Amino acid sequence: MAGEAEAGKVDPMHQFTVEPLLGQDWNIGGFNIAYTNSAMWMTITAVVLFVFMLGGMKRELVPGRWQMMVESFTGFIDDMLEANIGKEGRKYVPYIFSLFMFILFANLLGLLPLGIVGVHPFTFTSHFTVTGVLAIMSFAIVLIVGFWKHGLHFFSLFVPSGTPLPMVFVIAPIEFVSFLFRPFSLALRLFVAMMAGHILLKVLSGFVINGANAGIGVGAMVSIPSFALMIGISALEILVAGIQAYVFALLTSLYINDAEHLH
Repeated sequence: MAGEAEAGKVDPMHQFTVEPLLGQDWNIGGFNIAYTNSAMWMTITAVVLFVFMLGGMKRELVPGRWQMMVESFTGFIDDMLEANIGKEGRKYVPYIFSLFMFILFANLLGLLPLGIVGVHPFTFTSHFTVTGVLAIMSFAIVLIVGFWKHGLHFFSLFVPSGTPLPMVFVIAPIEFVSFLFRPFSLALRLFVAMMAGHILLKVLSGFVINGANAGIGVGAMVSIPSFALMIGISALEILVAGIQAYVFALLTSLYINDAEHLH
């Protein structure tokens, strides 16, 4: 009985384990530089994105569906930047588009049901280290643009217009701390959203497996409702994958707007 229970046990956290491919650890100077499953899926995401863009850059007079899809995404990002930043937003389209599409493809690839053929997708956006690097990249652009364009006047961002002088010493530190927390909140939002959804799906899959192993009666009461719920949550996760990519790109554009205009 203990063996059967152990066999039906599903560990919802195992899917987030970063493992070196082929079981090899490569250490240089105390740092592990092994090519991991996380790095492999980042590579796959980058390749898929490259192929997606390559197929949509034919510039045919009568665009096909693929080209229209790529142009729709680029137009969507361009409109978003123009709405949030203005004319100056045009020069950020390549970065925001790449950021949005990379996160979107990463989220969607991690939801593919490839486990039925023995391939287990790895959602690397469910790791805070990955989302943190993406957030730091965006935050670095904000700092570079802010100081490049405004110099030390960039610090006026922490003092809202019309603030009474006595309140400056209270509001400025609060605004400064809030500004420093931006990359943390940006990374945390994506990380939590993706991780929570995958954990829930894994838990439900455990209910399906254990219910089926327990017999027809328990399977009908536990496995079938759990499987139906998994289908609904999977559909919701697809929506969340798109929303989180959009939110990350949107907040990045809003932060860049602050650097451009010191609002």
